[in-house]
Amino acid sequence: MFKAAVIGGSGYGANEMLRRLVLHPHVEIARVSSIELVGKPVWAAHPNLTGLPALEGLVFEDIPPREAARGCDVALLALPHKVTAAKVPELVELGVKIVDMSGDFRLRDAAAYARYYGGAHPVPEFLGRFTYGLPELNRARIRESAFVASPGCFATAMTLALLPLAQGGLLDAPVHVQGITGSSGSGAAAKAGTHHPVRAVNLSTYKPLEHQHTPEVEQTLQDAGALAGFELRFVPVSAPLSRGIFVTAFVEVDADVDDARLEALFAAAYAQEPFVRRPADRLPEVAAVSGSNYAEVGFSVGAASRGRRTVTCFTAIDNLIKGGAGQAIQNMNLVLGLDERESLLDPGGWP
Repeated sequence: MFKAAVIGGSGYGANEMLRRLVLHPHVEIARVSSIELVGKPVWAAHPNLTGLPALEGLVFEDIPPREAARGCDVALLALPHKVTAAKVPELVELGVKIVDMSGDFRLRDAAAYARYYGGAHPVPEFLGRFTYGLPELNRARIRESAFVASPGCFATAMTLALLPLAQGGLLDAPVHVQGITGSSGSGAAAKAGTHHPVRAVNLSTYKPLEHQHTPEVEQTLQDAGALAGFELRFVPVSAPLSRGIFVTAFVEVDADVDDARLEALFAAAYAQEPFVRRPADRLPEVAAVSGSNYAEVGFSVGAASRGRRTVTCFTAIDNLIKGGAGQAIQNMNLVLGLDERESLLDPGGWP
């Protein structure tokens, strides 16, 4: 059995991570660290995990990451941005494999990090040392990596919507995207914008054209083949959902790009992907993937006008699983040389 340390174990993402680990046939939880509920059993923060044998005797420990990960094969980080960056050097020195769910090591450009994350990177010398953990694009590199930066939730959904077009050389102009998200993406601590009595009856936008996942998606799609004119114009929307993301992306292509070519690009990108579905008789929807590591991807094409056509791309994911902890477990499986599907094949619930 491989041993895993969960560092930052009291939030929603950590809950999904722990839930997947207790089901895992090849990985056991060695230690769970947190600055909250110290000395309490893990299920004090995660009632759905109450009494599970795999968690028996595990309590939240307020110990440095180096101590939490000592003797482990992999450290799974569920810490806030900037907190993660300050802790990573000691884990690198320890020699443990790292899968990080924060945004601290997704970007290679320190200036982009400073702009979108509100300050200079704490350890800029580590930028570029982490492999970007989107298996649908970087599977081979992830398998060979010791350090993986799992993608953001919006970034996962947007990239999956647009990746086939980038690989086909069709992203050559600004792309407009709206992404609708559930409240769990804002974390376990209640805030004015996520407090349920307001969120449950409301729609609102935040960080329009300035969301921190924007440069992440641009970097990833440029790596995948997006052309010089491509840029992302993204508006996120808070929705009355507890979990889930639905992305709609509007892409202008030349009028001679026909449906058959688009279908071929999406088929080539996803036909062999274990966690990307393309429904044949409907477009993607959140309830179909909620509680699971699956993503649904689809597209619709408008009529030609003035030499151009609009391709509308859609993605639905669970923000906490494929957009967070599930994808981190998928990456953990890859870096440990395991089947990436381990503990992730359940279909979630409906509705």
